[in-house]
This record gives sequence, C-alpha cells and structure tokens, in this order.
Amino acid sequence: MTDRSKDAPERLYMHVARRLQQSIRLGHYPVNSRLPSEREIADAYGVSRPTIREATIVLELRGLVEMRHRAGVYVIATEPEEVESNLADNVGPFEVTEARRLFEGEAAALAAGTIEQAELTELEDLLSQMAEDELDQSIRERADRDFHLTLARATRNEAIVSVVQTLWDKRYSSPLCAYLFSLAKQIGIQPPVEDHRRILAALQARDPEGARQAMRAHLTRVTESLYRATEHDARERTRLKMDERRHVFARRAGVSEPAE
Repeated sequence: MTDRSKDAPERLYMHVARRLQQSIRLGHYPVNSRLPSEREIADAYGVSRPTIREATIVLELRGLVEMRHRAGVYVIATEPEEVESNLADNVGPFEVTEARRLFEGEAAALAAGTIEQAELTELEDLLSQMAEDELDQSIRERADRDFHLTLARATRNEAIVSVVQTLWDKRYSSPLCAYLFSLAKQIGIQPPVEDHRRILAALQARDPEGARQAMRAHLTRVTESLYRATEHDARERTRLKMDERRHVFARRAGVSEPAE
C-alpha cells in the first residue's frame, strides 16, 4: 500500500496545526496559557485566518486547546488525544468553501448564458423546498445541494459538474468539514434562501456578472456562518462551565438553587 503521507503534500491547515502542536509540546505555550490571536498567528505563518481557524479546530479535536468565548484559545494539554487517523487526508471546511466560491461563481456566470427554462423551473422548485419551514432539515439541505448541482449541469460542462459535486461531497466525507457543518446545524443555521433567490433572479435575467457576484456573496456568507458556529460553540461551553461552577459554589454554601 502506498504511504500517502510521502506522496501527497501536507494540507496547509494541518501543517500549521502540526507546528502549533510542536510549540505546545516544547513548552512555548504552557497549559492554561493563551495562544496568540488568529491574526497574529496568520501573520507569523503567512496564511489566512480561515486556515488558522481550521488548524485550531484540529488542535481542539485532539484535546490540546479550547476556544473560550471572548477570551481566545487556551492550551489545556500538551499531549494529544487519539483522533481519527484520516483527519490529515481531508480538506478543511474553509478550504472547501473557498474553492466553491471560485468554481461555483464562474459556473453561475457560465450557466446564465446556457440555462434552459426547464432547469430554471427545477431551481424554482428546489428553492421552494429550501424555504419550506415545515420540511425536515435534511430535505432542505438536499434541496440546497441539488440547487447547486442543477446549476452546474446547466453549464453543459461535465468537468464543472464533477468538480462541484466533489466539493459538495467533501462536506460529508471530510471529518473536519462534517464536524464544523454539524456545529452550524446545531445552532440553527439553515440554507440561506434569500441568497439563492438572488442567484436564481440573475440566471432568469441571463446576467452572467450578476450570477457570479450573487454566488460569490452567498458563499462568503457560508464562510461567515462557519465562523459563527465555532464562536457559538465556544460561547456555549463557557456558559456550561459557568453553570457548573455556580452549582459547585451553591452546594458548598448549602444554598438551594431554584428549579429551572
């Protein structure tokens, strides 16, 4: 069997995660110390802030750090917990979304000149499913995926269809993507219907530049929603820890807490 680690280049976020993990192990960042800000680490490593966010999630999954709401990222251990071995073999969620923004923005522009009425009708039907609050979330998510794949097929370019489908599949096959998108789902982030309406309107108007910009704006908001998901997760864990401390102090003081 081929050793993929020797053949394939290391993912950028995994490279950053490995270097940060090494710094933690060497004591540059002791337990209970705060890591530098995302911007500071990004500047030091010459990478984007989304790459640092992905690296931080890897360290968090390994049990080395913890994101704390409005406080930053703190070291909680110097040796990693055992995690899925295929974590390094998959792209991160911000990488996937950045690639989608590039490919799907151009696909939307191309589709604006080639899309047929039957496909516009199909997109309208899928948009109606995304907007239907009564439908199960999984159905709405599938409608979101089908919307983008239908648009890709409207380009009449099978290579584009294959790329778009592969990028969507990464959302489910990559452990890091699955983890972060599940966080987004937990806090109620839904397929952004208004974004898709703007994309559809540009396609209906046969406006390539409008379709390109609408798609790019949509995927920029997806990136923003992923940031919100990680920040909400940190905030919720901070709240739970405060509640736990409150209960401990109340027990020590012999105070009966009111029923919730």
